[in-house]
Amino acid sequence: MAKEKQIGKITHYFDHISVGVIELTSALKLGNEIHIIGGDRDFVQEVASMQVEHENIKKAKKGDAIGLKFDEKVKPGDKVYKA
Repeated sequence: MAKEKQIGKITHYFDHISVGVIELTSALKLGNEIHIIGGDRDFVQEVASMQVEHENIKKAKKGDAIGLKFDEKVKPGDKVYKA
């Protein structure tokens, strides 16, 4: 398995809608698999949809803060890798 590259970290998590905010240090697009690691959290999921300022987008670039619906709970400070 290739070494995963960290592409950002979680800055916020909205429990009631299962949405987290990722501050990106690298580009990300729909269909990418991401790996979230932090505390007791360690899971992989596909990027099925993402938003910037409540607008759906297909790709995000370095420096963007994107909203993403997560399959599991995440917490601020969790690291996000491209799987």
